[in-house]
Amino acid sequence: MRKKTAAVVLAAGRGSRMKSNVQKQYLLLKGKPVLYYSLKAFEDSFVDEIVLVTGSGEIDYCREEIVDRYGFQKVSRVVAGGKERYHSVFCGLSALKDCDYVFIHDGARPFLTGEILERAYETVQKEHACVVGMPVKDTIKLADENGYAADTPRRDLLWTVQTPQVFDFSLILSAYTAFLQQERELLEKGVKITDDAMVAERFSDVRIKLVEGSYQNIKITTPEDLQIAEALAAPDIL
Repeated sequence: MRKKTAAVVLAAGRGSRMKSNVQKQYLLLKGKPVLYYSLKAFEDSFVDEIVLVTGSGEIDYCREEIVDRYGFQKVSRVVAGGKERYHSVFCGLSALKDCDYVFIHDGARPFLTGEILERAYETVQKEHACVVGMPVKDTIKLADENGYAADTPRRDLLWTVQTPQVFDFSLILSAYTAFLQQERELLEKGVKITDDAMVAERFSDVRIKLVEGSYQNIKITTPEDLQIAEALAAPDIL
């Protein structure tokens, strides 16, 4: 029996670092919203269903101006996110049913490709959890509390993590449920959850496999990122 695969695409961020009145996922890249491109990648892929997570006041806009306007047939629901990224992820996961694997992806990463999706899908079927990323190019320094270099990790063991991050659906839903039950306690201890893999690492016994993404799979966060995206967005790429 064929496995059902879904995607949760996150578009609920405020994008304060972009220094724009328009949220980063709605900024235009080659005449289309940044969000369009990640949705298009999933629409054209083997993924069966897409849940789009956006701000509470933007559901109608996303449905009318992006989903309907560009004819995304696989977007089954547009739901409101939460205060933090991990709240939004849980909202997206909660909107899914009867799902075997789920891809969690930032809508501000427009350069997602079918090849990346295929590699991640092949890996998650074997490993149950994987994240897309790339080996770092630069030497990384760990700093102490006063801003002095404290250590230099081996560069050949370091990766910069991207999205999508892909999991057995039941595994990541269970991990997020456990995390949110302990959220206050963890925050009081200074624990910061910055990606989905951290939730799976802490609240399951699975190991996270790293899968090669692309150095072009950038997240648009600052005005400089948008300039880079414009340069990357050659006609044969987007």
